[in-house]
Amino acid sequence: MPDALSPSAIQSGWAELGPADDDILVVDDLPHDWLFPRTAAVVHHAGAGTTGAGLRAGVPAVRVPVLLDQPFWADRLHHLGVAPHPLPLHELTADTLTDALRSCLDRPAYRSRAIELARQVRADDGPAVVLSLITQLEGAGG
Repeated sequence: MPDALSPSAIQSGWAELGPADDDILVVDDLPHDWLFPRTAAVVHHAGAGTTGAGLRAGVPAVRVPVLLDQPFWADRLHHLGVAPHPLPLHELTADTLTDALRSCLDRPAYRSRAIELARQVRADDGPAVVLSLITQLEGAGG
């Protein structure tokens, strides 16, 4: 791993994030299923959809939860072993983000666990399970 954590890409999204430095590449919307597997780690808000995309990609994460269900998913990723402790938004600085990324990238266990969970998630046929449950409920109802 290089000494510096750059260059980095930021997906601007609805927040319309902009560059703060020459080492930052700002990109418009990109499909997470294309982008995430190409990253060493993903920094995100820990929304359910982004969390799921990160799990399917098999990459470790730094989460910065803001509201609603995000603290739950951020904590869940930590307990699953794919991420260090969540970084609360009010503690987010260049230094705390750098520390969190270093922690995420310097511990191979995070990547190994992320790869293991990605295999499990991709092997799970969620729609088939839901269809089976609906069929069982229909049968039980007469």
